Amino acid sequence: MMFYTFCYFICFFTVSSFSSCFSLPFLLVNVLFLVPLQWEEISGVDEKYKPIRTYQVCNVMEPTQQNNWLQTGWVARRGGQRIFVELQFTLRDCNSIPGVAGTCKETFNLLYVESDRDLGAVTREDRYTKIDTIAADESFTQGDLGERKMKLNTEVREIGHLNRKGFHLAFQDVGACVALVAVRVYYKRCLATVQNLAMFPDTVAEAAFATLVEVRGACVNNSEVDTDSPPRMHCSAEGEWLVPIGKCSCSAGYEEGHSSCEGNGSIHPGTSHQRPPLLGATINLHMGDQAWFLCLLLLLIDGDPPQDSSGRAN
Repeated sequence: MMFYTFCYFICFFTVSSFSSCFSLPFLLVNVLFLVPLQWEEISGVDEKYKPIRTYQVCNVMEPTQQNNWLQTGWVARRGGQRIFVELQFTLRDCNSIPGVAGTCKETFNLLYVESDRDLGAVTREDRYTKIDTIAADESFTQGDLGERKMKLNTEVREIGHLNRKGFHLAFQDVGACVALVAVRVYYKRCLATVQNLAMFPDTVAEAAFATLVEVRGACVNNSEVDTDSPPRMHCSAEGEWLVPIGKCSCSAGYEEGHSSCEGNGSIHPGTSHQRPPLLGATINLHMGDQAWFLCLLLLLIDGDPPQDSSGRAN
């Protein structure tokens, strides 16, 4: 899968490190959190004693139903229509908490709201659209805490066809003991590439999973399009180039190299790509008292007669 085979230099937002950046093979949108509302920002260390910062909430001892929100800043979608959200989090096993209330949950909700500008803190729940309820594959217990086992979970969810310039994400706690460790937001596209001497630009993958985007290629320098079969490829929804069709050919005087046409282009227009005929000629050269016979292969170009520029005719 080509998650952006270009490798842009982009930022991976991690709650534990706001400035952690990597060169990744897909476009990543930086996510900055606003006021955590009912979530707390906590600093600590992971199981390898590396410093981390998390947003967490754990009001499981409260007898009332919980409704705690954490919202991101505004995220510009940058042309992406099919957005992916990757979450890393830990979640406590309710059965491992002594005296826990019956309202304890082991899930939380992921939501979003589209907009053309930064909405600030969005407090109206009815403006949000729910993406999914997020559950942990592994929840941690009191024993895991003693052994410093984080039981980190990773979940990826997709936001459907987007039309506005950007969006906010939100995380709703309804009574769990959960810590959000990292959030990564990205979309997929096919990377710029050269195929059959044609250049294809970066192309955003379509929102529909089964949709292929047909892209016309542009011939590389010193090459010409095959008019009967111009170069085309198809960008899949997963960010992969598929079904190459057609090609370009090197112009006169150039030969195909590594994704390019190489040569000096010295052959005049209208001449053939093939090598001109060769003429064998014998010239008697005198050097002192000795005579040397040299066989020269004289290249005939444009019908010019062979030239004897240095020897003397016998």
